[in-house]
Amino acid sequence: MKDFKDKVAVITGGASGFGREFANIGARLGMKLVLADVQKDALDKATAELEAQGAQVLSMLCDVRKAEQVQALADATMARFNAVHLVFNNAGVGSGGLVWENSIADWEWVLGVNLWGVVHGVRTFTPLMLECAKKDPSYQGHIVNTASMAGMLNAPNMGIYNVSKHAVVSLTETLYQDLQLIKAPIGASVLCPYFVPTGISQSHRNRPDDVKEEGGPTTSQQLAQAVSEKAVSSGKVSAADVAERTFNAIGSDTFYVFSHPHALGNVQTRMEDIMLQRNPSDPFAAAPQIREMLQAKMNVN
Repeated sequence: MKDFKDKVAVITGGASGFGREFANIGARLGMKLVLADVQKDALDKATAELEAQGAQVLSMLCDVRKAEQVQALADATMARFNAVHLVFNNAGVGSGGLVWENSIADWEWVLGVNLWGVVHGVRTFTPLMLECAKKDPSYQGHIVNTASMAGMLNAPNMGIYNVSKHAVVSLTETLYQDLQLIKAPIGASVLCPYFVPTGISQSHRNRPDDVKEEGGPTTSQQLAQAVSEKAVSSGKVSAADVAERTFNAIGSDTFYVFSHPHALGNVQTRMEDIMLQRNPSDPFAAAPQIREMLQAKMNVN
């Protein structure tokens, strides 16, 4: 996808973080924007700011866990703009802890947003994009699914998040191959950010009532939250930087988008573990003090 002007971009999780930065770039490029989010005040603020820049904006409250709400988003997009060219399945939440300590509500919330949100986005918008392509011989489209470096690696005490993001990587790789198979004029990319200052470490602020946790967090979950907040807040690569890299990837039809390419050494080690049939390597080999800190706080002898 090369020409962005007057094209329609749909962005879930569009009120903050990566989604907000995607919208900023889209506005700068003259795109028509559709923003979806669950946080009304942030969505209203983003919409007002983008419209002040001259952008045409449709904003909707949308819980991407719900297929009917994603369908309503698609229906509203077509009613307003009569096309869709660029889709960012970007909404995401974070949660951690020892994998057996996550409750059913934890799994339903994290997989509901991080995985089912992408599934609903792909199932709903890809057919619409294919229909748009049938009507316009010059049509070009692109789908970007936000995963994470946690979709390439498996750090301990982050199991529920790792599972959700590995699934998004697999889904997106398959989407790419399926689109290639039918020779669709639609590209696909998977975004795998590492530690970038966004609001994801505070995503529990928007946790819906139907998946609220009954009891308090376990020690491992509290540690996961603290480590995540520290790592994310100390990140040197900004969400705006990642958004620029993502649009560059769309323009060059690049599939894998990484915020921290230097971290790919860890991915290579994991692949070598698999190829050489050796047990998974120690993720804390370069920073054993982190493992020691976690074990001490968990009272591991």
